[in-house]
Amino acid sequence: MNHLREATRRDFLKTSGQMVAGVALAGAMARPGYAAESNTIKIALIGCGSRGTGAAENALSTEGPTKLWAMADVFPNRLENSYKTLTEKHSAQLDVPPDRRFVGMDGFKKAMDMLSKGDVVLLATPPAFRPMHVEYAVQKGLNVFMEKSFAVDGPGIRKVMKAGQEAARQNLKIAGGLMSRHSEPLEEAIRRIHDGALGDIITCWAYRVHGPVGIGDRQASMNEMAYQIANYSCFTWLNGSFIVDWLIHNIDVCCWVKNAWPVAVQGSGGREVRRDADQLFDHYLAEYTYPDGTRMMAQGRHIANCWEFFGDVIQGAKGCAVLGEGISHPRLYRGHQQKEENILWQHQGSPGNAYQREHDLFFSAIRNDKPYNETERCAKSCLTAIMGRMACESGKLITWEEALNSQIELAPGLDQFTMNSQPPVVPNAKGEYPVAVPGKSQVL
Repeated sequence: MNHLREATRRDFLKTSGQMVAGVALAGAMARPGYAAESNTIKIALIGCGSRGTGAAENALSTEGPTKLWAMADVFPNRLENSYKTLTEKHSAQLDVPPDRRFVGMDGFKKAMDMLSKGDVVLLATPPAFRPMHVEYAVQKGLNVFMEKSFAVDGPGIRKVMKAGQEAARQNLKIAGGLMSRHSEPLEEAIRRIHDGALGDIITCWAYRVHGPVGIGDRQASMNEMAYQIANYSCFTWLNGSFIVDWLIHNIDVCCWVKNAWPVAVQGSGGREVRRDADQLFDHYLAEYTYPDGTRMMAQGRHIANCWEFFGDVIQGAKGCAVLGEGISHPRLYRGHQQKEENILWQHQGSPGNAYQREHDLFFSAIRNDKPYNETERCAKSCLTAIMGRMACESGKLITWEEALNSQIELAPGLDQFTMNSQPPVVPNAKGEYPVAVPGKSQVL
């Protein structure tokens, strides 16, 4: 399957192609004029790392006047680097004086307080913070772009879904960072699958297998909280695990293909070769069951010198497909031999830029006062990934209802944390962090 390896996430981000769209997604009853009260949309960026900076650039590149108005991050150097990067291309749209640049755990509130109702906030902090940030944004009457992932546990998912319902009541727009849903080549491929090109779908395979996830050196100036946030991909309370924060896109695509959410999952995972002091499993394999009895297999691995693939393989009664994030040109095949002569359809031309398109759709809905609320779908995709993490860490079969209704919080009291708080996990005398053990760890 070496020929299936295609664009990485970074490659996909670099692809060009401006998409202008005015399509609306399911949401609330429109309240005429609400979004049109001001022609210039002010934006606050919460989380100024590379993904947040990219989201801000996308937002500032949408049609119509926009202005970056406030920024917040827990690291001052990250905020300033983001500001400088955005100035290179969008200097005329930046109006963020020092008194609207906020540092610290409470910076998200201060930045959002600078906006007016109907403005936009971009949420791009580690996923643990997403639920309380979305809640506050909706309370302030703001339209929200929330980067994936959307929570790390069942209680967080419930908060996000409740906020989404309140947003719909207020006619606020919420977009989620599962940008593959707005990839036009992928939309076309899945439309053909739903029209029966592959027959009944039997099995979906979601893959993200590549080299190791790195961890940064501990700087002398960093306390434990700062160190873990700076390396959030390596701590489960912050990112929900590799299967949640990295594999979520292709898990979501499989559920899109099936047009269903799984009812149960079992799986396995562990630390085969990883020796870094963190909580990260280096491999996951989760077997999901859909309501009709068909299966999805989700494989996540980040180990050096192993087979690599980033995408989805879909198997139907009449054929198969190779698509998903990491596959810039989806392909549909007759039968299950992925050979050139068996191609039924493949995307031709530029794949476009799904990162930009998701913002184009979002801002178009705001300016034209169209219903647009992706919260429920995003939350359910995230819950699918979370229940996979729960199954792999515990070795137990986890049902959808158990995951959704779980009372276990990975970071209890998060809304009271400061940068001087003790994190939910700390190293022992040997510098080792607690790691889940299948058969022993409790996730319910």
